[in-house]
Amino acid sequence: IERIVKAGISVMGHIGLTPQTAVALGGYKVQGRDLESARKLIEDARAVADAGAFSLVLECIPSVLAKIITETVPIPTIGIGAGPHCDGQVLVTNDLLGLFEKFTPSFVKRYANLAPNIKKALDDFINEVKNGAFPGPEHSFGGGEELLEELGTENR
Repeated sequence: IERIVKAGISVMGHIGLTPQTAVALGGYKVQGRDLESARKLIEDARAVADAGAFSLVLECIPSVLAKIITETVPIPTIGIGAGPHCDGQVLVTNDLLGLFEKFTPSFVKRYANLAPNIKKALDDFINEVKNGAFPGPEHSFGGGEELLEELGTENR
């Protein structure tokens, strides 16, 4: 992190559950529930801040641990499944908007259920393309008949 920051690239750290390493961490589970792993996350948070990150994502950790980390590090914390004590909150847009019918992480609040509407829109599009209803004249550019005539005579 330190070298990246020194190269002029801003870094936002990310600790707790990191989806790209979830399998190595035992799956998609809350991290930092025991004393040893909680201490490790606090240590990691300090190291990320000391290395020059401008903020830190805390994902899927106990709320009390997020509170301790937020009070410990000098950079803003952003929580995702980390309770209300972080400096800010984030959710994955697909989860927040309900783009999946059957999957929602337990820490997500769905503000909409768009999956059925999206499915219907895609089905309608596919059907209209197949039956020739789309694109219609209102979705096509008109004019150019003269060009068609000229091109037609050139290509004979």
